[in-house]
Amino acid sequence: MFETALKSGEIIEAIEFEIPKKSSYQKYPNPASRYAIVGVYVAECKSGVNVAITGAKSCVYNDKNLSSTLSKNFSSSAIDGVQISSSGMNSDIHASADYRANMIKVFAKKAVEAC
Repeated sequence: MFETALKSGEIIEAIEFEIPKKSSYQKYPNPASRYAIVGVYVAECKSGVNVAITGAKSCVYNDKNLSSTLSKNFSSSAIDGVQISSSGMNSDIHASADYRANMIKVFAKKAVEAC
C-alpha cells in the first residue's frame, strides 16, 4: 500500500486514458472517514468495459470477469451470473470479506444503472 511499481531512477513521463462513452463510480462509504469500504468504477469505452474495484482488497484492481461480462452485455442483470470470490479480500470491523464480495456486485449494478 502507498507504493508504486517504479524502480529507482524511473520516472513517469505520460499517462494516457481512453475517454469513456459513459462511466460511473459508486461506493459504500465508511460513515466516519467517507473512504470507500467498497467502491466500483465502471467505464464503457470503444475498446470494451473496464471495472475497477477499491476497498475490497489491499489495493485497487480491475475485475476481469465483470469487465468481460459487461463488454458482452452492458446491463445490470448480466452481473447476476458473475461469481465474486471473497478470497484475498479485506476483512475488518467494518465489513467481512464475504460482505465486501457481495457489495462489489451491488455497487457494480448501481454503477451500470447510473451510466
